[in-house]
Amino acid sequence: MRVLMINHFPIAGSGSGTYTRNIAVHLMKKGHEVCIVMPENTVHFNGVPGAVIYPVFFSYDEPIRDALPFNFPCFTTHPRSLTTFFDLDDGQFEAYLNAFRQTIAKAVKEFRPDVIHGQHVWVLSWLARETGLPYVITAHGTDLMGYQKTSRFRKYADEAAAGAKHIITISNDNDALVRELFPASADKAVFMRNGYDPERFFPERVPQERLLPSFDINPLKKLVLFTGKLTYFKGVDILLEAARLYEGERPGEIVTILAGEGELSAQLKKQARDYKLQNVHFLGFLDISELRNLYSSADVSIVPSRREPFGLVAVEALACGCPVVATNQGGLPDIINSDVGTLVDVDDAFGLSSAILKELSRDDVEQRRKNAAKYAFDTYAQDSLIGSLVELFKS
Repeated sequence: MRVLMINHFPIAGSGSGTYTRNIAVHLMKKGHEVCIVMPENTVHFNGVPGAVIYPVFFSYDEPIRDALPFNFPCFTTHPRSLTTFFDLDDGQFEAYLNAFRQTIAKAVKEFRPDVIHGQHVWVLSWLARETGLPYVITAHGTDLMGYQKTSRFRKYADEAAAGAKHIITISNDNDALVRELFPASADKAVFMRNGYDPERFFPERVPQERLLPSFDINPLKKLVLFTGKLTYFKGVDILLEAARLYEGERPGEIVTILAGEGELSAQLKKQARDYKLQNVHFLGFLDISELRNLYSSADVSIVPSRREPFGLVAVEALACGCPVVATNQGGLPDIINSDVGTLVDVDDAFGLSSAILKELSRDDVEQRRKNAAKYAFDTYAQDSLIGSLVELFKS
């Protein structure tokens, strides 16, 4: 089977990009051919070995011939772009559509796909409709937030949903929202869990006293980790409030690391300074091997989101043997149970701090880490989930 995947984001730096990469890799393992259309703002981009890539180039910090004269737009933020769809003027949006329309047409003509897999119920899936080929869409959640935010793009999302053969939903909460926002297409919704790549995320315990100095951080007794976008819906400001509480209760004992970029980066760093937090460190965007080492070495990973359509970072942390404290919101209750972590209320800094301190004080640490890694592998390894997607494509 020949599958054309279309994404609004590059392969690296977003949840849907990681999703696209993971599926592409595992489709090719099963003998299928994959082509990907995606935006890029550098010629030195991450691809997927074996997949045919058709990039649409945007301007950022290097001259690229025929690149669109603005950065690629996001729903909230991306490590390499703070431009959002809502920032585009009409001329820029039309240029965006035309560039992707031409690239998709070229990919269809040269790659000759059997099926198209669009990421997000949004404008590129609307362009997939123009090809006349059968297509499915995965609703990743940030697209649904964009749909709720403004009516400007709803026409494209509505028509994309109407033309799709199926709409893949990634959590129970995500499934319910798709059915609510697109009632005429509700019968097309198919729940299918996200998966992770076990070849990229696995337990690889590195002693903190050896790992943290490589980031110029002095190791303490315990390590708390956050990975993700520094944006409002991720709730990082609540984690900093919690850090003020647990640093006060156990001074000099807990290092907190925040790995990620986003439009609130400067604001959150100021919050940490205003709170006089002594052991909170912002590391920016990290590569996969660095994240794996941190997950494997951290005592607990935190997902304090106000909204979280799925929560792939929680799965990746568990896969590395790291217990997770997360909010009881969106897709996170589907993932976290008492054997591998704790759920807390949204916007509850005291509850978050208490759950973190309780996790750091457990006496069954090694068994809990083994439980987390086994649970992630048994439930979310992409190898075991790809067959259902292939059957959906064949249908």
